[in-house]
Amino acid sequence: MYFSDDTLEASRRLSEKWQAEVATTLKTIPDRKNRFSTVSDLDIQRLYTPEDLKDADYARDIGAPGEFPYLRGNQATGYRGRLWTFRMFSGMGAAQDTNARWRMLLREGQTGLSTAFDFPTLMGYDSDSPRALGEVGKCGVAIDTLEDFLALIDGIPLDQVTTSMTINPPATVLWAMYCAAADIKGVPLAKIGGTTQNDMLKEFIAQKTFMCPPEPSVKLISDTVEFGVEYVPRWNPISISGYHIREAGATAVQELAFTLRDGIEYVEDVIRRKKIDIDDFAPRLSFFFNAHIDFFEEIGKLRAARRMWAKIMRDRFGAKNPRSLWLRFHTQTAGCSLTAQQPYNNVVRTAVEALAAVLGGTQSLHTNSLDEVLCLPSDHAVEVALRTQQILAEETGVANTIDPLAGSYFVETLTNEIEAQAWDYIEKIDAMGGMIAAIEKGFPQLEIADAAYKFQRQIDAAEKVMVGVNKYVTDNQQAVPLVEIDEKVGEEQIRRLKDIRRRRNSRAVSQSLADIRAACRNGTNVMPFCIAAVKNLATEQEICDVYRDVYGEYRDPGLF
Repeated sequence: MYFSDDTLEASRRLSEKWQAEVATTLKTIPDRKNRFSTVSDLDIQRLYTPEDLKDADYARDIGAPGEFPYLRGNQATGYRGRLWTFRMFSGMGAAQDTNARWRMLLREGQTGLSTAFDFPTLMGYDSDSPRALGEVGKCGVAIDTLEDFLALIDGIPLDQVTTSMTINPPATVLWAMYCAAADIKGVPLAKIGGTTQNDMLKEFIAQKTFMCPPEPSVKLISDTVEFGVEYVPRWNPISISGYHIREAGATAVQELAFTLRDGIEYVEDVIRRKKIDIDDFAPRLSFFFNAHIDFFEEIGKLRAARRMWAKIMRDRFGAKNPRSLWLRFHTQTAGCSLTAQQPYNNVVRTAVEALAAVLGGTQSLHTNSLDEVLCLPSDHAVEVALRTQQILAEETGVANTIDPLAGSYFVETLTNEIEAQAWDYIEKIDAMGGMIAAIEKGFPQLEIADAAYKFQRQIDAAEKVMVGVNKYVTDNQQAVPLVEIDEKVGEEQIRRLKDIRRRRNSRAVSQSLADIRAACRNGTNVMPFCIAAVKNLATEQEICDVYRDVYGEYRDPGLF
C-alpha cells in the first residue's frame, strides 16, 4: 500500500472536517461552475487526498526513473543528464527555402531537424501533376526527386543531426532519398539518425492522407522496419502518432488508446510478416503525442503512456531488453488550441502546453508559432516559439529534478484514470480483431467524431472557454504579418522537374520501377529497390504510381 493505515485514517478524519467547512462556505460563495472537467471532459473532484491512491503500490505503479514501469521516465537521470531535443517543424516552398529555415534554426540553438512536406508530396504526386495545381510548396517543402532532396540537406551534417520527416503514404520513397543522399555524401547508413512518421493507421483514422489500402500500407511500413534493423540501426522507421488523432477532435484517452493500439498492430505485423524478434526492432519504435491546453490532463496522459507501453511490451510481446519497454516520444503543442482571434495569445498557450510536455517527460519537442493558424510561420514567430523551449530549459528550473509532479494525489489519480479508460478502448479493439478491423468498421473514426461534436457543443454553450473566441471577445483584431509562397516557386519547381526528366537515363528509370513492381507483387522488401530508383532520378509519383497500380487506391468509405 502506498500509504499506511494510520495515514489513511488521518486523511479520512481531515476530509470529513474539511467537507463540513466546504458546505458552510458554499452557502455564501458557491462554485463558479456546476461541474468541473478537463478538456476531454473527465470529471475533476474538488480535492484529492491519500484515499484516492489507497490501492496504489509505489514500487509496482510508480517506481524510480529508468526502471519498470517507466512512469517517471526512461532515463535514470532525466533532463539532468540531457535535455529534450529542440525540434521545430519546418518546411516551405522549394528545397532551398526550407534549407535556409533549417540553417537559421540551427544557428539559433535548435538541436534536431523536422520536415514538413507540401500536400502533393504527402500524397505521392509530383509538382506537375494536375492534382498538385496551386499546392506546390504551400504547406511544406516540395520534393519530387533526389536532386530536390540533396538541395534540402545542403550543408547539413547528416551524421551529427537527427532529422524527422512527417511523411506517411510515400515514406518509403522519401526515406530512400535520405539514404541515397547520405550515400552520395559519403555518410554510412549506420551513422544517420532520424525518424520517418510512416504511420498509416492514424491516417485512416484521422488525418486522411492515404494512398493504398490498410493491409499493403502496413506491409510497406514493415519493410522499413526490416530494412532499418539490418542497415540503418540509428533510425526510427516509424513514429506512431497520436498527434493527428487529437487534432481531429479525440479526447486525451482516445489519443492514448488508439495510438498504443496502432503500435500493437505494427508490432504484430512485423513479427508475423518479417519473423523478426521483438527485441531486435522494438527499441527503435517511437511515438508522437499532442500537448493540449489542459495542463494536468496532458501530463497524466504522457506518464500513463510510458507505463502502458512498458506493460504491453513485457506482458503482451515478451520483450526482454529494457529498451524495448521504453516509450520514446516527440511532442508537439496543440495546433487545434490556437486561435485566429487575438493570435498573440497563442504564445501563452504554446508555453503552457510545452511545459506540460516537459513535465510529462518528452524526449523531443516542437512548439507551435503564434501565426500557424493563419499562415506558414514567419522567421520571427518561429524564433519566439524556439525561445519558448529554451526559456523552459534554461530559466525555469523545471529540468532540474525528475518527474516533479510524482506523488501528487491529483496527478497520480488522473494518470490512473486515463490509463484505465485507455485499457478499456484497447480491449474493445482487440475484441474486434485488431485496429485494421476496427478501422474498417469505422469504430475509432466514429468515437473521435462524437468527441469532437461534444466538445464543440460545449464551446458553443460556453461550458468550455476559449479566450478571444467565446469569452473576452474584442472587435480590435491584432494584425499578424502573413507569410505567403509566391506562385513562381511552383513554376520553378516544375521547370526543374521537367529538366530532370529530359536528362536522366529513362531506361534505368524504367528498370528501377519494374524492380519495385516485382517486389510489391512477390512480397519482397521494396526499400533497396526504392533507393536504386531514386538514385536513377525516378520521381516520387512514378514510384507511388507503382504502389497504386499494384495495391490499388484507398477510398475513405465515410466520404462516399
